[in-house]
Formats: sequence, structure tokens, C-alpha cells
Amino acid sequence: MKSPITGKEMTLRIEKSILEFRKEKFEYNHKSYYCAESGELFTTTELDEFNLNQVYNQYRDKHNIPFPDQIIKLRNTYGLSASMMSKILGFGTNSYRNYEKGEVPSLANANLINTVSNSIMNFKLLVDLNNDLNNEEKTKILKRIEVVIENYRENKDDKKYVDILFENRLPDNYTGYRKPDMEKMSNMILFFAEKINPTETMMNKLLFYSDFYNYKKTAYSISGSNYMAHNYGPVPLRFGGIFDYAANKDYIFMNVEDYGNGYWGKCFYKSSHKEFNSELFSSEEIESLNNIVNTFKGCNATQIMEKSHEEKAWLENEKSKSLIDYNYAFELIHV
Repeated sequence: MKSPITGKEMTLRIEKSILEFRKEKFEYNHKSYYCAESGELFTTTELDEFNLNQVYNQYRDKHNIPFPDQIIKLRNTYGLSASMMSKILGFGTNSYRNYEKGEVPSLANANLINTVSNSIMNFKLLVDLNNDLNNEEKTKILKRIEVVIENYRENKDDKKYVDILFENRLPDNYTGYRKPDMEKMSNMILFFAEKINPTETMMNKLLFYSDFYNYKKTAYSISGSNYMAHNYGPVPLRFGGIFDYAANKDYIFMNVEDYGNGYWGKCFYKSSHKEFNSELFSSEEIESLNNIVNTFKGCNATQIMEKSHEEKAWLENEKSKSLIDYNYAFELIHV
């Protein structure tokens, strides 16, 4: 970005800062452009949104307020419009739509959204008791709820397995402020299998760099996965179970292959039964995935592992084998 004062290119700065939101103070990584000649700092609308999202994320985490992607997912589960969700929940006409766009709900409204998100029967009861819905609206919604209940019964065992893998975690600084999403993670694995055919070691690093790079850009991860500092670099927590799930669901298949010098390892290939579902991802997320492919497609497993060992995210957590805080994303050196 060019300085509005000198017309020369400015450098992007990231500095710790404090911002107050709803009478609470939060520390965040403030991004701005620095004009060397004038000493002035400048931001764009995009950077302002990024800086604010970091604060909103911490506030949501602290007060158990659902994130925009969770709010969108709840509505999509029942196939309803944002205005209808507002009507059912007793919010202002545009409230639900604004929450989906990032406005932070009040604590009372957040609690109600959580209540119906955590229980289909709570949502059904709310519809049953809603006097603002006419009979036709109520009948249509109740039919949709019955479909959701049936789908839940059919996929109950699958959901249990996924919850165990991800420990049923809620968004926080160790998930990149996303609720872990197995469908997105499986599609990320398919994406890299199709583009690169990576080994298991390489796949782990590609996923790590994708999630953390996207967080560095947007203040959100892509998959919501936890990562830990493994001996061979950062890896998704319970990566073996995640890869087995993706294989069992026919996103990918794995072959054990001879890489020479006595080294045998798993190689990932795209399954012919599934295609990458780009509709699950934002344009920023797709850009992040492609950037990681372009950055590391010339590396082998050893090279990408060595690069990951240079990251502060690994260096400061390897001895304790700890989960890696997504704020280490701001100190990545290879992306």
C-alpha cells in the first residue's frame, strides 16, 4: 500500500495493542501500514475489520457467544431464512442476519442461540410456542425439524466419533476461533492429495500451514483443528484418526510406498468417489490453500519438516508436546 502522504510503498507492521470492547480490555495483534518518512500509521477497512475480529473473538470465547460460522450453520441446518430465524427467536427483523455478518450478539441473545443450537428439541419447543408464526409457517418448520431429527439419528455414531476426535471443542485460541469441522478438514486433505500427493508427514505440515496462514490473514483458522508440537513438527491432534476418517469416507486413499534409502511411508491420493467441495470455503480460505500449495509444492517431506522446525510455534512447544496457540501465526517465517 502506498502512503497517502509521500506516495511511496509502506511496510506492514504487527504490534501488540489494547482495545476496549463492552467495557472490557483485550490485547490483540494490531496490523497497520507504516510510512517511514512521516512516521505515520495507516489502516484500511480490511485491516480495521481484521483488528476488530481479534477482539470480538476473545470476547465471544470468554462469554460463550457463538461465532458467525456457527450462527450460519444453525440456520442452514433447518433451511430457513435469516429473517425467519429472527422471528422464531424473537429478535429484531435484521438481527440474525447481522449476527451472521459478524455483529456480536448480546449475552441474552447469545444464550438463546446456544440453547437451540445444543438441542433440536429446544428449537422445536420454541417453534411450537411461538405465537408470531402462522399455522402454515409453523407446519413447514416442524416438518423440517423432523427431517433434521431423522438425519441426526442416522448419523449419530458418526457424530460421536467426530466429537471424540475433536474433543467436542468450542472455538478458542487453540482452534483459531472456529468450531472444528470434519467436513472442511476432509476436503482440505482431499485438496492436498489431489494437488501434491503428499506423504503423511508432509500432509500434516500442509494442514498446519494452511490453518495458521489463514488465521494470520483473517483472524480465523479454516478447519478449527487443534495442532500440537510433535517430534516431526506441528501436526493436527489425533491426525491418525482424522486421516482414517477421510479414507473411510472415500475422500482419499493411502498407499505405503518405498521412497528409497530404506524409507517407507504413506502417500495420499484423491479418491475417485469425491470431488473437492469449494462451496464449504470462503474465497480467502481457497486463496490460503492455493498459496500453501504454491509455497511448498517443490518440497519433499524432510524439507517441509525442517522448515516447520524453524517456526516459533514448534520451537516453543516441542519439549512439552503442547497444543499450539494460533497467535503464533503472526510469527510464521515461511508463509
